[in-house]
Amino acid sequence: MVWSANKIKKWSLFEGDKVIWIILMFLAMVSIVEVYSASSNMSYKTGAYWKPVLQHASYLLVGIVATLVIHKIHCRYFKLIPVFGLPLSVLLLIVTMFTEKVNNASRWFEYAGITFQPSELAKGVLVAATAMILSSMRDEAGAQKRAFNYILCITLIICGLIAPENFSTAAMTFLVILIMMFIGGIPWKQLGLLVGVLVIAATSSFSFLTMASDETLGAIGKMPGMHRVPTWANRMKAQDEGDVDAKSYDISKNLQTAHAKIAIATCNVVGRGPGNSVERDFLPQPFSDFIYAIIIEELGLFGGTFVMFLYIVLLFRSARIANRCERNFPAFLVMGLALMLVIQALVNMAVAVGVFPVTGQPLPLISKGGTSTMINCAYIGIILSISRSAKKSEEVTDELAMP
Repeated sequence: MVWSANKIKKWSLFEGDKVIWIILMFLAMVSIVEVYSASSNMSYKTGAYWKPVLQHASYLLVGIVATLVIHKIHCRYFKLIPVFGLPLSVLLLIVTMFTEKVNNASRWFEYAGITFQPSELAKGVLVAATAMILSSMRDEAGAQKRAFNYILCITLIICGLIAPENFSTAAMTFLVILIMMFIGGIPWKQLGLLVGVLVIAATSSFSFLTMASDETLGAIGKMPGMHRVPTWANRMKAQDEGDVDAKSYDISKNLQTAHAKIAIATCNVVGRGPGNSVERDFLPQPFSDFIYAIIIEELGLFGGTFVMFLYIVLLFRSARIANRCERNFPAFLVMGLALMLVIQALVNMAVAVGVFPVTGQPLPLISKGGTSTMINCAYIGIILSISRSAKKSEEVTDELAMP
């Protein structure tokens, strides 16, 4: 009887941190309901009423299957990710730069009818590479000085390839790596110098983009690799407008942010109810970039707060898993992946509520999308795999400590 119970436990389908499994399931349920609601306008125009949600549900299903498979893999094998992933990511990012532009950006790579966004893969690969460098180049005082040079070199290459077409993704990825270096014990002198350079560069760039004339921005936009600069400037200027007189306000110039604010302003505490959004018919990307505004409109402040709470809990549970890890690599990897998911979610929410410029970042595990949904599920699988290994190590330690 004891043998049977142990065997059932050994072959349990859902292993690892149960709270993270619950978070994944809640996010998946919210995603299906809200994507179905937010894509109703698209369904009406095409006449394929069930296609958007069924397509998204299929991506989610594939992603959850990937989570189930990956969370059974021992975390030591994840050290192979940067070995094969770095050259593949660099190659795909370079190839993508020469593909056809969609919305003035080349972010997708299509092969055999399958559309793939290499930046989603490159982010996780960079996090894994950083975790491996931080764990292998250490001494008693923390990370060695040369670890900083290796990490910075790889980060500049990956983020440099992402930035021309998707600056917000490159900036967020750089921020995640910076936090990982802080957690990994990179010397303060090196980190301080890097942060100082970044602050000066960011301040100077923001000042220039917000004050430059349209003619100057247009000329810069014609330069190789700089075609997105006018778009970045317009978004920053729109965010920096401040209060505008209602009579002179042109909603067509700020269509996305204006209707997102209307959706949030009319939500009340409990919302209009699932499927009853009004602003989804006016927002250009209600099922992707601004889905959080639709969530608040339909589910109210309670629903919006609950979704935010799920991401915050994911970060804290991941920190708890990292704290239980016996080795440095899985600890850094789990924190890096969790930070990447949560920071992206917070940026998406900040854009939806109007406190951050429009970035085009989807809400992880909720927004409609193929590549991002499946790869984010894979990242959750890695976190669960590490939690499974950490739990087993903790159980072995407890058994050895027993008298």
